[in-house]
Amino acid sequence: MAEPLPLSREALDDFITRTLAEDVGTGDVTAEATIPETARFRARIAAREPLVVAGLPVAAAIVRRLAPDAEVALLVDDGARAAPGDAVMRIEGPARALLTAERSALNVLQHLSGIATLTRVYVDRIAGTGTRLLDTRKTIPGLRLLEKYAVKMGGGTNHRMGLYDAVLVKDNHIAVAGGVTAAVKACRAHTGLKVQVECDTLDQAREAVAAGADSLLLDNMSLDDLRAAVGFAGGRVPLEASGGVNLDTIRGIADTGVDFISVGRLTQSAPAVDLGMDFESLG
Repeated sequence: MAEPLPLSREALDDFITRTLAEDVGTGDVTAEATIPETARFRARIAAREPLVVAGLPVAAAIVRRLAPDAEVALLVDDGARAAPGDAVMRIEGPARALLTAERSALNVLQHLSGIATLTRVYVDRIAGTGTRLLDTRKTIPGLRLLEKYAVKMGGGTNHRMGLYDAVLVKDNHIAVAGGVTAAVKACRAHTGLKVQVECDTLDQAREAVAAGADSLLLDNMSLDDLRAAVGFAGGRVPLEASGGVNLDTIRGIADTGVDFISVGRLTQSAPAVDLGMDFESLG
């Protein structure tokens, strides 16, 4: 299978260095004590529950950092569904190095696949509505690019990567700037980026549209208010709903006609999925 990298080569190398420094440190004392230096190892990494795969190229790169001559075969592409028992990767090489890499590779694969799996559940819940699922900046520090990559593998869409690549005027910005119109005007004077405004009320939404906002984030609005916002602003500016979104509420929110729904829990609290590395005979 192809191995498109979710990070630049430089960023991936840095991530692997930090990951292995944390886990391996000065060496794997257990592997060094129990495994002959010349021993070989063959194994498969397989799903132990239904899941959507994400992070295979990163896991493979971790293995290759410690075992450059290892044979690593990715059996599916990131974004694929896997059933219990399905193998997603096979590896063969020096036993010490592969067992040293095992936990770090699985940690990445389980975490990113957990995000992709939860994302796919949300995406499936709003299928057919035309509404798209967005992630947020609620990510683990240092893992944002990887976590947002996993959202994409689950069928979601990335919102802004950080504070630098898009303008989002939130309630505290509005309070300090002196109101919605003043905040939008200040952003226009400062940057050529599109301006999104977070609105808690319909009055704020109307003011933001009148002030020239490029899109609205409708925060914690009722379904009736969301429908009203779609009625007066839909088609002129994209509308994103956020706040209080879960698997029980997301379909009703999508049915109001909003363009996007953002869900922080995709990256903030997705549970890791169960994948394991199982020894295979070399015979």
